[in-house]
Amino acid sequence: MARLSRLSVGTPVALELLHPGSSWRIDAPLNLYSNWLGPGLATQAWAGRALQVLGQAAPTGKRLRVRLLEDGYPGWIDPRDLLGHARCIAGQRAQLWSESAIAERLPAVLAFAEAARQRANHYLWGGSLGPDFDCSGFIQAAYAAAGVWIPRDAYQQERFCQPVAVAPGCYGLLRPGDLIFFGRPQRCTHVGLYLGQGRYLHSSGREHGRDGLGVDGLDPQLIDPVSVHYRTELRGAGRVVRCHDGSTLP
Repeated sequence: MARLSRLSVGTPVALELLHPGSSWRIDAPLNLYSNWLGPGLATQAWAGRALQVLGQAAPTGKRLRVRLLEDGYPGWIDPRDLLGHARCIAGQRAQLWSESAIAERLPAVLAFAEAARQRANHYLWGGSLGPDFDCSGFIQAAYAAAGVWIPRDAYQQERFCQPVAVAPGCYGLLRPGDLIFFGRPQRCTHVGLYLGQGRYLHSSGREHGRDGLGVDGLDPQLIDPVSVHYRTELRGAGRVVRCHDGSTLP
């Protein structure tokens, strides 16, 4: 086996090179799973993203523990999915934009979101590639399309953002591009992208939502079942004023 110290930048991936600590850039989409066995999708990585191996190189047919370098998000992959689609990198430095630079990129965030809404889609737990997204995967993808990295999961995004006051019918402090958070008192479980005039775009499931991307509202005069359900679970709102540095979050 080649040692990690001998790997050169640009070396094509091979199963025997997947040592703990080695970093790789992918050129094809990749699924990450929530466990070493089973179908549970944790997230997805698009071409151009980078990952670091966390565990020992897995035997054939076994998954490998990795983390994505842009957001520190961990998961399990089938290492065979990397073959022909990854090259060694020395690591990755996070691009940390200022608050004003992030604000300048919000039109690109909103443009990505609108383009995603126009495509046929369904809700997909763990989805972040599109056209099928989960709620927080959609938000992360929209910001990443503008070059701004934020955490992956809704509860992490809530903690990461600068709080902005909001309540049903009271949304005057919000700006397009802010995030709206929903869930139980104990934990944030859902997130949407604020569009303006009390409206937000989110990817919601079948039980209480639209099975995909749709626009709902914070105005109490809206009585459609989806808007009503999420207003009852409104937790707050937040503004993205910094970039994620790639560290793994709890």
